[in-house]
Amino acid sequence: MIGNQGRLRTGQSLIAISAVAVLFALAAKWAGPGFTGVVPDGMETHIHMANADADDTARARPKTVVTPISCERLPNVPGKSITTAIVAFPPNGFTPRHRHPGSVSAFVLKGTLRSQLQGSPAGTYSAGQTWFEPPGTVHLFAENASTTEPAELLATFIADDDCGALTIPD
Repeated sequence: MIGNQGRLRTGQSLIAISAVAVLFALAAKWAGPGFTGVVPDGMETHIHMANADADDTARARPKTVVTPISCERLPNVPGKSITTAIVAFPPNGFTPRHRHPGSVSAFVLKGTLRSQLQGSPAGTYSAGQTWFEPPGTVHLFAENASTTEPAELLATFIADDDCGALTIPD
């Protein structure tokens, strides 16, 4: 809905931005591995998420791979950017305890994932389902629920303008 002054309300803006991010991610997926999108120069295209303090069992599991798709400044929210990324979970893939520098919305594209935020019970999410992480929340783990099929999610981050690290080991 348009507000009295002709501008989208904040919540509606984030929904609209997330919808655009999903469409952009799907276009990137359909375009294939050569797609580069609008990832800024110097932004890594693949980031392996790992935590040196993870126990031996977790260390032995396959790690997730984060592929940033874009990072754009939000002109109506000074000092903030929106970054979209595909997070690929190989069969039995695991991401140990970590945090994010901003807000994160996760949308499961395929497969089934288990995820737990500190202070909340673990949840199981299938394709089409979402979860939200407030800034700085400890993400205890995320894992592929399948040992035979890959899973993927689209992560949308709202954080500082620097398009920097998406994950902070905890």
